[in-house]
Amino acid sequence: MASRRFWAELKSSEFAALDPNSTVAILPVAATEQHGPHLPVLTDTAIGEGLIKTVLARLPDDLGVLVLPTQTIGKSDEHLRSPGTITHSADNLVRIWVEIGEGVHRAGLRKMVIANSHGGNIDVIGILARELRVRLGMLVVTTQWRRFGLPAGLYSDFDLVHGIHAGDIETSLMLHFRPDLVDMSKAKLFPSKAAEMEKSYKHLRPIGQHGFGWIAQDLNPDGAVGDASAANAEKGRLTAEHQADGFIALLRDDARFPLRELA
Repeated sequence: MASRRFWAELKSSEFAALDPNSTVAILPVAATEQHGPHLPVLTDTAIGEGLIKTVLARLPDDLGVLVLPTQTIGKSDEHLRSPGTITHSADNLVRIWVEIGEGVHRAGLRKMVIANSHGGNIDVIGILARELRVRLGMLVVTTQWRRFGLPAGLYSDFDLVHGIHAGDIETSLMLHFRPDLVDMSKAKLFPSKAAEMEKSYKHLRPIGQHGFGWIAQDLNPDGAVGDASAANAEKGRLTAEHQADGFIALLRDDARFPLRELA
């Protein structure tokens, strides 16, 4: 059983043997939404699952984790103008994902990490984590893959700041994980109106400390931002390994944290 890392592979009778203080349930949350003219609508899901696979390949044997089924539909209403996008409302997502957390709790576990690969889910998972803490006393950590930083020198300053959707970073990851689904003949530099706003406004931005509610076409009519033409699979591999190592360090922290320290 120790070698199995996926929740759904365990038999019901095996959950009782798990240590609730050190076993961490991972819930990957993603999206099904447009990613410009060159990437498929499963991009966030493919990246999230590819990064989990990278993590598991590098995970030390002593870390007890169980990966829950990937949530492939998230909150993607900022992309609704583009065909192929499927979304839940925020209210529905909170209810659905809280119910998953309740199932984890019923199985005897008290620790979860929400591994998010879609920016539109960020507010939702924050509500989820607090709800499970208040109602069930669980320790629920939320993280976004890019929060572990990126290898130095791989990406331009423009993509590091503005390439938030289908740019160099996501396209490189897709060339590493699912090159069969990438059409590089349609990859190009997708400018961001956010960069233009920096020149005209002191604080107002679509994203950041003073962000406003935006839809994808507010940033670029193609629904993508960043220099996708600069992407390559080697960048994707290095990025995936960097993210995986950061995520493993987070799992180590979570596994070590004594639940008794919560109020």
